[in-house]
Amino acid sequence: MPTVLDENITYLKGVGPNKANVLASELNIKTYGDLLFHFPYKYVDRTKFYKLNELNPQMNFVQVKGKISSYEMVGEKRKQRLVVKFFDETGSVKLIWFKGAKWIAEKLKINSDYIIFGKPTLFNQEINFTHPDLEEAQAHENKMSFNLQAYYPTTEHMKNKFLNSKAIHTMILSLMPKVVANIRETLPAYLIKQYKLLYLNEAIENIHLPKSNDLLQKAQFRLKFEELFYVQLKIFRLKTYQSTHYKGFRFEKVGEYFNNFYTKQLPFELTGAQKKVIKEIRRDTNTGSQMNRLLQGDVGSGKTLVALMSMLLAIDNGFQTCLMAPTEILANQHFKSIQELVEPLGVTVGLLTGSKKQKERRILHEDLLNGNLKILIGTHALIEDMVKFANLGFVVIDEQHRFGVAQRAKLWKKNIHPPHVLVMTATPIPRTLAMTLYGDLDVSVIDELPPGRKPVTTVHYYDSKRLRVFGFIKEQIKLGRQVYIVYPLIKESEKMDYKDLEDGLESISRAFPIPEYSISVVHGKMKPAEKDKAMELFVRKQTQIMVATTVIEVGVNIPNASVMIVESAERFGLSQLHQLRGRVGRGADQSYCILMTGNKLTDVGRKRIETMVRTNDGFEISEVDLKLRGPGDIEGTQQSGIPLDFKIANLAKDTQILSFARQIAEQIIEKDPKLEHSDNAILKRQMELKWKYEFNWSQIS
Repeated sequence: MPTVLDENITYLKGVGPNKANVLASELNIKTYGDLLFHFPYKYVDRTKFYKLNELNPQMNFVQVKGKISSYEMVGEKRKQRLVVKFFDETGSVKLIWFKGAKWIAEKLKINSDYIIFGKPTLFNQEINFTHPDLEEAQAHENKMSFNLQAYYPTTEHMKNKFLNSKAIHTMILSLMPKVVANIRETLPAYLIKQYKLLYLNEAIENIHLPKSNDLLQKAQFRLKFEELFYVQLKIFRLKTYQSTHYKGFRFEKVGEYFNNFYTKQLPFELTGAQKKVIKEIRRDTNTGSQMNRLLQGDVGSGKTLVALMSMLLAIDNGFQTCLMAPTEILANQHFKSIQELVEPLGVTVGLLTGSKKQKERRILHEDLLNGNLKILIGTHALIEDMVKFANLGFVVIDEQHRFGVAQRAKLWKKNIHPPHVLVMTATPIPRTLAMTLYGDLDVSVIDELPPGRKPVTTVHYYDSKRLRVFGFIKEQIKLGRQVYIVYPLIKESEKMDYKDLEDGLESISRAFPIPEYSISVVHGKMKPAEKDKAMELFVRKQTQIMVATTVIEVGVNIPNASVMIVESAERFGLSQLHQLRGRVGRGADQSYCILMTGNKLTDVGRKRIETMVRTNDGFEISEVDLKLRGPGDIEGTQQSGIPLDFKIANLAKDTQILSFARQIAEQIIEKDPKLEHSDNAILKRQMELKWKYEFNWSQIS
């Protein structure tokens, strides 16, 4: 039933159709409720005033009380600006407006008391304020019934339409008396009482108009807790539903394929972490429930070997298996390495990618349907409707963040009963993100490298040290090693001053001339056949240097390559840099990752480079990445079915609140899985309002 919160924002005093359209298009604010849940991003203590002689350009936003002695319009047409001379008993400053200058000038009063609020800057050795908040002192004092002023996220377009933070704050002041009594509670009374939470209407009031710092903190906690709590409640409900409704195939025996491979074909001794994960998978696949497991492990940690042994376990129990990879390069690599390992066992392996010829496809489809083909490896081609299995029992999805949920669902539906699912990622997922995105999956981690692997040495050089780097490359090539040089772009961009592949190739060709040196080039715009040929030359050691874009981020396994040079490394995200570094260090030799950058680095760029040089730990890197980029930017998170555009919670900062919310959600679902108890009626109602899902995505990760 509609409430006052559902009323159109157009009807709020001071809004109207034009501003309502801007609010809707820029911030998706369409109703009173939308505005109420548009939360501030910071608060400023408006009780403190500075004197003009105390100001310096290093200060953040400050508040000053004084008078206007004069003002004038300077310049012509578009360059016209308003310059105001503002003074107090200790000195004077200039206030400057480039936008809305005429409108502001019309309202100014000489020698009246004003409050200005803004960021002091230095220009021509004088303190200036550009576009400060300006308010008559009397009006300011009448309004200030609270000390902490809220500041709201806006956009440039909104500011151009006079919808800045102050305008939003004014709307909130107008809205609050109309709606505060109509805010319906969204948490059960027993939770509010037990954990001493603010009621929702109190929390909303104090998040916008905090009466004290203590109440502001309590309001933030209540609202963050609720956001994270409902996500966790959804996850535990899905997990419980999955375990009770979806029965899995039972892999009751460990047969000859698994045992023969383990005793005769293992390429190296399994690490303790690999053994632990295989035990977890064996246990899962013998419970009678469908397995859904996420396998995390750094590049080169041996995830594929664990996946293969799990597939052999399925084959021992009479089932077919498949492995889906995001690119043809990666699918081809999996096919070659797996076929080589299982050929002596007599296990048939097929490859299905977009470039597979029709005649070969027909034979493959027949072999799948009659059960002769035991392992099928491929790309998105695996999910085509014509691909049918005789008895699919185990599915492996590699680099799973590259697939959408609907794509994975098609693969999951290839059998009458759901197969067991193992999803793998070499992009380590921060703990908070794993609890949110993959909270319904059981998580396994391989945190050891196979024996003989040495950690990659990572160093940072500025472009001015390029000749030194070229000298190092020549030394490595003399030792028989191979080198990757990776660029962020194929052609030079006018907008971005970063090294591009074509320009770089020219200077590399001069520094490493033929016939003494030979170079392979690989980038995403090449035809697959050209790409494969260039890659093959590098694999066979017929070229010593591979100049590439990030197409080699996944899928290239060349143990002889010992140097990874990343040009314009500041251009890459942390997880991408970590993936690129994982292309080397795959053999027994010491490997190196050299990060080349320009001299000017942003704070974020510098932090990324420092992190890469300091640690090889993918999980530590992922935590830093989350803090720098935010959860919504982490690759693949928007495909998960879990909303990461939280209105107030922050996964990078609110770890403790998330753990607390998770613990409470788990306890509630353990006692009342279907939320049927009268005390939990409010939870059930909120869940139905928040998520009306048609398909239970939890079975397919």
